[in-house]
Amino acid sequence: MSSSKSGITIEAGASSSNPLDVVPDEIPFDVPYGLSITLERAEAVIHAAVAEARMRNWKMNVAVADSGGNLVAFERMDGAMLASIQIAQHKARAAATFRRPTKVFEDGIQLMHLNYLLAFDGVIASRGGIPLIDNGAIIGAIGSSGGTDSQDEIVSEAGAAVIHLRSAEGN
Repeated sequence: MSSSKSGITIEAGASSSNPLDVVPDEIPFDVPYGLSITLERAEAVIHAAVAEARMRNWKMNVAVADSGGNLVAFERMDGAMLASIQIAQHKARAAATFRRPTKVFEDGIQLMHLNYLLAFDGVIASRGGIPLIDNGAIIGAIGSSGGTDSQDEIVSEAGAAVIHLRSAEGN
């Protein structure tokens, strides 16, 4: 026996205080994978992200992965932290393969204490990885690293806007 409230089902005997007991009616983040982003578009995404970072005087590493999580383009700004090279690439790969912003993992661990997320291969619990969605399909993802998580996210959002804006315009 189950009950449904607002499109979410809680199985009989389940405590609604445990977020793991909630059974959504639909699969979350069920965005289909599309054709992979082209190098030209990946470079445009990076250009916009780096322009945002330069405007704010932040030194960043920016990576764009294809829909399968494979690196397509990368740029390290002068003086950006070397450790952030791998982190930016990891954020892009995770956002593409898990079909969600990496902030979801950060929130899951930091706010909801879902520490089991750390057991999944490829997860990174740090914002700054954002899927690139064109016409309803994931064509890749951007990952930025070098600043705080909130700075990384701002830079990635600037890059992602290139794809999302174009998709919204129907091009």
